[in-house]
Amino acid sequence: MLRSLLSLLSGSLFGVGLLLSGMTDTTKVQGWLDLFGAWDPTLAFVMGGALIPMAIAWRLTRNRHPLAGGTFPAPPTAELDRRLIIGSVLFGFGWALAGLCPGPALASLSFGGWQGVTFVAAMLLGMLVAPKLRLVLDQTAAKS
Repeated sequence: MLRSLLSLLSGSLFGVGLLLSGMTDTTKVQGWLDLFGAWDPTLAFVMGGALIPMAIAWRLTRNRHPLAGGTFPAPPTAELDRRLIIGSVLFGFGWALAGLCPGPALASLSFGGWQGVTFVAAMLLGMLVAPKLRLVLDQTAAKS
């Protein structure tokens, strides 16, 4: 029960943050990504506002356990591999073309009209196809 309540509270806080920061406004996001046009740097403050508390949280959670049980995830590694690079490129393409990433896309379902629904459907399809595509790519790489 506590875990569900904390999840609801965290998700709600995240959604409100997305709305207030402008991350659900596709034109604002695309303006952030348009470096050589009408660049809008305001989302840099949003990203900094997310990275700084997260860096502090990683430091504070060492050797501690979550309030609702389980364990904290390990800090990410700095290893660059083919999967990370391909995933990053695909994420960037989707973000630049649609102006949405997964969190804001889910938030946009409540007000985004058919475009948000289309994006989320395509995102879910990509999540279903990605493991199969990865298997094919891994097999191809193993043969060469």
